[in-house]
Amino acid sequence: MKVFKFGGASVKDAAAVKNVGHIIADYATDKLLVVISAMGKTTNALEQLVAGFWNNDQSTKQISLETLKTFHFNIAKDLISDPKHYIFSDLEDLFMELECLVEKPVPQISYDEVYDSIICYGELLSTKIVSDYLQSIDIRNKWVDARNFIQTDSNFREGRVNWQITEDTVQSILLPYIERNTVITQGFIGKDTHNRSTTLGREGSDYSAAIFAYCLNAKDVTIWKDVAGVMNADPKRFPGAIKLDAINYNQAIELAYYGASVIHPKTIQPLKSKNIQLYVNSFIDTKAIGTVVNNDAANLKAECYIVKTEQTLLNISTKNYSFIAEDNLSKIFDFFAQHKVRINVMQNSAISFSACCDTKEDKIEQLCQALSSEYQVDTIKDCQLLTIYNPSTETAIPSAFSETTPLLKQVLGPAMQLVLRID
Repeated sequence: MKVFKFGGASVKDAAAVKNVGHIIADYATDKLLVVISAMGKTTNALEQLVAGFWNNDQSTKQISLETLKTFHFNIAKDLISDPKHYIFSDLEDLFMELECLVEKPVPQISYDEVYDSIICYGELLSTKIVSDYLQSIDIRNKWVDARNFIQTDSNFREGRVNWQITEDTVQSILLPYIERNTVITQGFIGKDTHNRSTTLGREGSDYSAAIFAYCLNAKDVTIWKDVAGVMNADPKRFPGAIKLDAINYNQAIELAYYGASVIHPKTIQPLKSKNIQLYVNSFIDTKAIGTVVNNDAANLKAECYIVKTEQTLLNISTKNYSFIAEDNLSKIFDFFAQHKVRINVMQNSAISFSACCDTKEDKIEQLCQALSSEYQVDTIKDCQLLTIYNPSTETAIPSAFSETTPLLKQVLGPAMQLVLRID
């Protein structure tokens, strides 16, 4: 049993979808489940549709829908020339559902619930196209809706998996399908106990692949990327970046936690618990040896550089100059939890607490307003977070960042983290 995951770049256009078909054809004799993300930048376009719907902006809604329809139908036409092929009616059905959804008045529910109800269509559309195309070239497969199998709580946009229900459903219903056919399904999406669509967090398709692999007791998972494997740095920023041939689970979890973009942070843990190997391979050069993640890999010796952009540094201090001790820390963390703002690195002194977070304007602004009721809050936007993992004693700040004085520096275990302001 194998699980493959293809991201948005691997299905960004008709040529890319055909390439996916070639890869799947090479594994025609294997029991295979294929997890696929939304095509290209579809999620970004759907986020515009969410905004238009939420703000009752008819123009934005219409432009977003037309952009999405044109993009997906053009790919379908490039793949299948017969205008009467069922791929087009399948797409029409999904777009009809989506249009009906956004034509209604905005319901009295949270923005995050609205977001999940709309954003899931990116994966539904991409998998319909891939599944129908594979059928057209005689690769038998069954399309399934991942929401019928991955059950989460109602924490919209960051759904937490109910593992027992999910595993029971996958074993009883999905496994028999895979015994007969390759199965095509979606990453990123699930549903709660009230049958409402949920998502697993941005870039959560890797996590979906791990969930299915765990529940199916798969032999391995392969994530197909446009890079040679897991690199020790982004080659676009660090020209001397090298591929890491093997990583053990623990270090992969740490790299993912610090923001290594090739592997989603939640992906490793379910694989580790059942010793399921993870491969990160190139869909461009399918014969090349990528990176394997397992229990057997030796500890990394190479230095790894991870850059997170669009960061905001919050400096929080008490108004009465009382210490930032247990009581204040508890209150501060409650504020962050209530506003669903994740801290990437933090540090505190006697009367101040600093936290570097992803810049998400609405959440950061709301968080700061809430904190201001009890604390003095100063923010510094336009920051980057540089993590040097496994630094040697001679490690220096890379030349691209060396002229910037760190706003915050922290060394903990194998990682050195620097918050740097962009000039």
